[in-house]
Amino acid sequence: MNDIQTTVLRVDDPADFPTTVLLIEDDPADAQLIQDALAGTGSNAFRVEWVTRLSDALKRLGNEIFEVVLLDLTLPDGKGLEAFDQVLQAAPDSLILVLSGLTDEETAREAMARGAHDYFSKGHVDAHWLPRALRYVMERKVASGALQSSQERFRAMSDASPLGIFVSDAEGSCIYTNAAYQAISGLTLEQTLGTNWSTAIHPEDRARVLAEWRDAARGQAPFQTEFRFLQADDSIVWTRVNSAAMLDGKKSFGQVQTVEDISGRKSAESVLQAAEASLFEEKERAQVTLNSIGDAVLTIDLSGKVTYLNRVAEAMTGWFCTEALGRPISEIFTLLDGTTGLAAANPMLRAMSDNETVWLGADRVLVRRDGFESAIEDSAAPIHNRDGEVTGAVIVFRDVSESRAMALEMAHLAQHDFLTSLPNRLLLTERFSHAIELARRHTKQVGLMFLDLDNFKHINDSLGHAIGDRLLQSVANRLVACVRTTDTVCRQGGDEFVILLAEIGHPQDAAQVAETLHAALDMPHLIDGHELHATLSIGISIFPDDGTTVETLMQNADTAMYHAKAGGRDNYQFFRAEMNARAVRRQFVETSLRRALRQGEFLLHYQPKIDLASGAMTGAEALIRWQDPELGLVYPAQFVPIAEENGLIVPVGRWVLREACRQVQTWLDAGLPAVPVSVNISAVEFRHEGFVAGVALILKETGLAPHYLELELTESILMHDVESSTSILEALKAMGVQLAIDDFGTGYSSLSYLKRFPIGTLKIDQSFVRDIATDADDASIVSAVIGMGKNLKQRVIAEGVETQAQLALLQARHCDEGQGFHFSHPVSAEDFARLLDTGN
Repeated sequence: MNDIQTTVLRVDDPADFPTTVLLIEDDPADAQLIQDALAGTGSNAFRVEWVTRLSDALKRLGNEIFEVVLLDLTLPDGKGLEAFDQVLQAAPDSLILVLSGLTDEETAREAMARGAHDYFSKGHVDAHWLPRALRYVMERKVASGALQSSQERFRAMSDASPLGIFVSDAEGSCIYTNAAYQAISGLTLEQTLGTNWSTAIHPEDRARVLAEWRDAARGQAPFQTEFRFLQADDSIVWTRVNSAAMLDGKKSFGQVQTVEDISGRKSAESVLQAAEASLFEEKERAQVTLNSIGDAVLTIDLSGKVTYLNRVAEAMTGWFCTEALGRPISEIFTLLDGTTGLAAANPMLRAMSDNETVWLGADRVLVRRDGFESAIEDSAAPIHNRDGEVTGAVIVFRDVSESRAMALEMAHLAQHDFLTSLPNRLLLTERFSHAIELARRHTKQVGLMFLDLDNFKHINDSLGHAIGDRLLQSVANRLVACVRTTDTVCRQGGDEFVILLAEIGHPQDAAQVAETLHAALDMPHLIDGHELHATLSIGISIFPDDGTTVETLMQNADTAMYHAKAGGRDNYQFFRAEMNARAVRRQFVETSLRRALRQGEFLLHYQPKIDLASGAMTGAEALIRWQDPELGLVYPAQFVPIAEENGLIVPVGRWVLREACRQVQTWLDAGLPAVPVSVNISAVEFRHEGFVAGVALILKETGLAPHYLELELTESILMHDVESSTSILEALKAMGVQLAIDDFGTGYSSLSYLKRFPIGTLKIDQSFVRDIATDADDASIVSAVIGMGKNLKQRVIAEGVETQAQLALLQARHCDEGQGFHFSHPVSAEDFARLLDTGN
């Protein structure tokens, strides 16, 4: 038998193409049975070629394509699965059917698992069953191939789609995803197969999306939503998902979802939303800013219609923005010229026509809707579009009514005294210069009066600054009432005033004004229950006789005023040329005093006090001297009045007190029989704040026992403010300091007050002692003071004892003590120490 036998079943119609069959069977009987069965169909449907060996089969399969291969697994040169694998490799596209006997059916089933399409049992082959079975298998293969082709086309089309596709079965498990879905989800096909579609939903979106899914399922509605995919690397992809059921009739056997990547759209929406939010915020910020600023803002369009007012503009115009929108600017914003009261041009219209910023004119007034007027200022400017074209105008303005009123007030204050509202020196100088020009032109004179209130400091210190200020106001009113309206009364500062007399005929006119001023101030000033007396020291200079410049005339009037003070106060003095020399000396002394304080040029001399009965030294008075490097030894009368006027008396007096205490303690430390030392206290010192505390501090710092210190004060000091004086004296007395009234008899005092004051000593003024031996009146006064002192249990000391006759009369009248050149001139501390040591 040949290894290869070809049996060709003739085809009557060449147009019919029979199915080609390769039969691989080594048993001729079985082979014939199969060929007969296929030939018995009568339809010439099969062309069968028979081979008996595996090698021949493989050769034929290499040369020709057979549609069907019938393979026996028990060939001489190849058996079982190994033979099948070789045939499958040689004919991968052929329909391979395994022929099995009763003993190798299990092998046949394994072959099917490896790719065989079916297997037949050789024991059941007949002409009826075999062709039908073969056709069935072939039709199934064709259907399977068609299905596979259809699936491949679907995959190709779905993979080409930009939409992701997720297919799930009836249980919701994934059975297919395309490439787009895999890119969107970040999952491979293997990772998605068998998973639920909700696996990749962002955790923050999952609850919402599943709730929407359930709602759609209950209503059998199409499902559509948007959510974020969370990829494995935490990347986020925004998607829009549509889902539809796959139906078999009315029964669903799965779901198909399309997934669209909308990240770009979401990003664009986010940018748009951010832009809109930014625009809204910017608009809101602008609105809040415009409503928060203190300026009014108003805008118009090209036609002059109002397009915006902020809240300040609403308040200033009287129109709400909603009411004003679209109305003509002339109806909303009415301007007047503050000087003329006439209508003023609207700067916004000009800003648009000239395409430039326009500043409001000075003194512009805005008329509010209800007619109220307010002064405004600021500017208008054109509004441009992107192309630089004018589209409207904006005006920014503010109410300056208060600031203008304040400016006027400030201008007034800059030229007027805040306390009296009189012109100050600045305005006086301006008017003085003008008056001099007029006087030159009209050949007239100008008078300048420099006024100083006498003893004002005592009133201010004792009654307080409030009373002092009221007194200054009262004096200012009286001064103004005494001069012409063309004259100027100015407060120079402190208690000094200046009066400018414009265009006087001769100097006597100024003298008459001075007399009028003195008469006006003779009447007391009644202030808060106090009856205050104020007198004036007046200095007068005349233009052009005493100077041709403001500065010269002011200086000369000031110099004359000081001479009026030196002349007893409460008078007036015309300037004289020789006064300048005194003024220069006075200025020199004042400057030198400051240097003397700094450089320690002061020293004390001590004048003994003597017991007139025993001749023993009972005390001493400390008297200041000034050792000036140029002037030599200067006595108090030459510098103390100047120190009192400029306030230097306070530090000078403090030095005297400290030095006297220090010196007495030094004598005591040296073992000398020291005596109490008295120190003169000026009114300025006595009324100075902290005087009592200062005395206590000096005693503490020097270590001196208080009874070694005696303070001498004049009657006028004590009587100026009795209540205050009593309080201060009692504090000093409680401290242990001795107290004396100096120059007794020259002032005005009351015996009832003298009884109240804790005074231990009365010092009779030397003016009464000087003529005691020749003037009966002085002798009577001295006798009366001595008697009064004994009745009040006060020691009496006579000052200025210079002769034996004076001493004899004082002893005859039982005066306690005496002091004067008859006993000793004031001596230095060294010389006084020797007096203490010798007792002489």
